[in-house]
Amino acid sequence: MIAVSNIELHFSGRIMFDKVSFLINTTDKIGLVGRNGAGKSTLLKILKGIQQIDGGDIMYPKGTIIGYLPQEINSTSQLSVMDETKRAFEHVLDLIKQNEDIVHQLETRTDYESDSYMDLINKMQEVEHQIEIHDGYGIEEQTERVLKGLGFDPSDFEKKVKEFSGGWQMRIELAKILLQKPDLVLLDEPTNHLDIDSVIWLEKFLRDYPGAIIMVSHDKSFLDTITNRTIEVVSGDIEDYNSPYTKYTELRKERREQVINAQKNQQRDIAQIEKNIDRFRAKASKATFAQSLIKKLDKMDIIEVEEENVSAMNLRFPPAKPSGKVVLNARNMTKKYGERTIIDNQTVEIDRGDKIAFIGKNGMGKTTFSRMLVGDVSYDAGEVELGYNVTVGYYAQHAADTIDGNDTVLEVVDRVAVGDVRAKLRDLLGCFLFKGDDVFKKVKVLSGGEKSRLALCRMILEPRNFLVMDEPTNHLDMLSKEILQDALRNYEGTVVVVSHDRDFLRGLTNKIFEFTKDGIKVHLDDIDAFLEKKNLEDMRALESEKSKEKEAKASAKEPKAQAAAPKQQSPNNDKEISRIKKAIGICEQNIEKLEKEIALVDDQLKIPDHYQKLTADPNFFVNYEATKKQLDAEMKKWEDLGAELEKVK
Repeated sequence: MIAVSNIELHFSGRIMFDKVSFLINTTDKIGLVGRNGAGKSTLLKILKGIQQIDGGDIMYPKGTIIGYLPQEINSTSQLSVMDETKRAFEHVLDLIKQNEDIVHQLETRTDYESDSYMDLINKMQEVEHQIEIHDGYGIEEQTERVLKGLGFDPSDFEKKVKEFSGGWQMRIELAKILLQKPDLVLLDEPTNHLDIDSVIWLEKFLRDYPGAIIMVSHDKSFLDTITNRTIEVVSGDIEDYNSPYTKYTELRKERREQVINAQKNQQRDIAQIEKNIDRFRAKASKATFAQSLIKKLDKMDIIEVEEENVSAMNLRFPPAKPSGKVVLNARNMTKKYGERTIIDNQTVEIDRGDKIAFIGKNGMGKTTFSRMLVGDVSYDAGEVELGYNVTVGYYAQHAADTIDGNDTVLEVVDRVAVGDVRAKLRDLLGCFLFKGDDVFKKVKVLSGGEKSRLALCRMILEPRNFLVMDEPTNHLDMLSKEILQDALRNYEGTVVVVSHDRDFLRGLTNKIFEFTKDGIKVHLDDIDAFLEKKNLEDMRALESEKSKEKEAKASAKEPKAQAAAPKQQSPNNDKEISRIKKAIGICEQNIEKLEKEIALVDDQLKIPDHYQKLTADPNFFVNYEATKKQLDAEMKKWEDLGAELEKVK
């Protein structure tokens, strides 16, 4: 368990964290949420030790290992993907090298009877034992499994890390963290550079991960699948909810209503106190009473409610002239990069009103094909024909490069805005996370993510009847995604969206173009139906492979001439069954007792006064961890007894 106690952090006079305390238990899966700029990424850096704090303490059990994945990474590694990823096992690789050196010495030395020779043999046994404990001889297999799960093809394993984009380098770093098996995993937007298949694989991996996880993510489905706890960073403090994201939003709404009511009551009390102060201040006989009221008012903790930006919740695309029935025809499209064919002789038709999701593993050509459709990249064969009266709006990460760096944020959108929306430009920019004086910043000083958001905002203001959008949600927070999603649902034109964000696609599209190694497959499904069908197909393929393996093994064996002997039934040992059931009952009582003890301590630790009193005992954490280990032992015993009971039956 990790204890965060009264941490403080200030940036340029702004209070980022003000005496924040919370606990991280060994199996917690925590979603870290809050507005952009609230301090989520900063809190991860504090826990990793990258960001220094101005006050407070963070107490880690001895030997705690922490893995941290930042939002962006730029690797300078000269190693291959496989070798770089295997650096996660540096300690084990050192043991293997040490063992090889010992074996070499034993093979070359001849003083077999000497003490030093026997010491070497003992040392070799110790080292081999450590290698076995850490599954050192399965490093290659483990590394391959994780790399494949994160979307790497075996042909990528020997390529240099520096040949890959930042997104793929991020996957390598993530693979290293997962293979290290840290006690605490810190993830900052881990799904940003993953395709849907890799996101689903990562979900399963993290859901079953035995250690603690804290993650920042704007993918609600991802959070709901993995997390069992949500911490909201708000106004220099945190709100802690023992629930995944969707349940947290319901609880937060209830809590917000309670705080608003409490604030109203407090404001009434303050108004009455101020009225009494004014009434009694002028009277000499009541001056002392007035002073006591002033002191009471000064000591009062003012209840604050964080403002919510709802001013632009009804964002709508500006109306455009309708297109003809056929929006686009792309025939026999082919695109190659060097010797590699990305798109091979593909033909598609897009009709008016279609809302299409481009789905598939990274590297299958989704982005390339979308750029070919809008004329942003050349192609080797085929033709693209736009329909009658089609006007194209295109958004991609590199769209930000077309914005004049000397313009301010407000000037960029003001140049393209027409009609009534001009009066609400600052509200619109607020939806894309440009608040207050941010709108007066020059484009050239913005981060890559800020430029991408500005390019998206600008595109929305231009009347177009056919939109092509490549990963539009990568730099948006939850609220901004919801606003954009709602606007696209109500958009009367035609949309193509390249995205891996299931929650964003949910209820948005009516067709899916799946990019596979065999070409583009069209599905008349929404995202949920597509994923359900895909999972079934994958399971059938898996079962088919297993059947083939079984058949191959069976055919390799010599057929038996005689029939198999009938299986002997074990006599039902009632006495043995009774003994095991009794032991299971005792075990369940012990588990219940230990769980209550741990829950009671956890509740007390959340109260600052109790926390300080408990942790003043130097043996507290030792005893606490011992109780949890005892619970683990009882759970293991309970499982073993259950298996034994089944065997006896």
